[in-house]
Amino acid sequence: MQQMKYALFCSVFILLLMKLPAQKHSYSAVVVAFYNLENFYDTINNPAVNDDEFIPSGVRNYTGKIYRDKIEHLATVLSLIGTEFNPDGPAMIGVAEIENDTVLNDLVQHPLLRNRNYKFVHYDSRDARGVDVALLYNPQYLHIDTSVKLFVPLPHNSKDSYFTRDVLWVKGQLFGETVYIYVNHWPSRRGGEERSSPGREAAATVNRKHIDSLQQKEPHAKILVMGDLNDDPVSPSVTQFLGSKGILEEVGIHDLYNPWVAMYQKGIGTLAFRDAWGLFDQILLSASWLTKDQKGFFFYRQQVFNKPFLVENTGKYRGYPMRSWDGTNYRGGYSDHFPSYIILLKKIQAERQ
Repeated sequence: MQQMKYALFCSVFILLLMKLPAQKHSYSAVVVAFYNLENFYDTINNPAVNDDEFIPSGVRNYTGKIYRDKIEHLATVLSLIGTEFNPDGPAMIGVAEIENDTVLNDLVQHPLLRNRNYKFVHYDSRDARGVDVALLYNPQYLHIDTSVKLFVPLPHNSKDSYFTRDVLWVKGQLFGETVYIYVNHWPSRRGGEERSSPGREAAATVNRKHIDSLQQKEPHAKILVMGDLNDDPVSPSVTQFLGSKGILEEVGIHDLYNPWVAMYQKGIGTLAFRDAWGLFDQILLSASWLTKDQKGFFFYRQQVFNKPFLVENTGKYRGYPMRSWDGTNYRGGYSDHFPSYIILLKKIQAERQ
């Protein structure tokens, strides 16, 4: 059944991909996405975390009606990402700002997503706000082998709180090809970009050290690093501490390729603050994804999912992502971030003689 489905979606996209150099080949397309879900809490008070605002009696009046509306909006977005390349949408989706398994279960069981049978990997972290990262995945595409959470120690005085989100590390099989995925939500810029930067540099270092250890054993490992990095593609945390490069020809075997640099330099972003665009939501790839002439999946393109219905059309946030919240008032939008996604391709038919 899986092989039949695989062959079906592959054949659908041969016409879409005729711009590739090898025009007599057909390719399968896999979509990988990341989305900050903006304060995706349930309505139940959890004494272990700071969620008092997100309960019916809290200052946000966070009722079941608002919660269901939030799920409807998030499911709408996730159901549409990347469907021009694959009708099944993303094979995997890194998410941030989720409270627990409850919200993830409610999201993947929404009618717009239920038929995809999304599963997820999630661990609770000690973040002061009680929000975590997770990886949603379609088991038709990705099989999970193992996963762990990587603790991020915050430097002294970099943040007011002692704890931030853990990094989620997942090893899996993408149609039998081993892939390694890091899902991140680095410390915010609250308190000032300069003061808070050591926290993001610490999170980048956790990723980099783990990647170095992995690459010592598997130099050509296929690695994806995704997340809301709370820094731009050209920030030192991303370029120096994580070890990324934005020019394809400069990427060495142990570097990460950051395809978002050129977009950012053109003024394209995933969130806006004080009328300036930032591109915090990134997906980076190890060098092994970059060779198109290979048997496995390779990187094809990147995209910000910024459809018109996701854009605020009035008020002080006009032109920004249509957020869920304006202060403590429910705005009824989607998220204060646009999702980002990449397309991976794999050759499935040899050139006919």
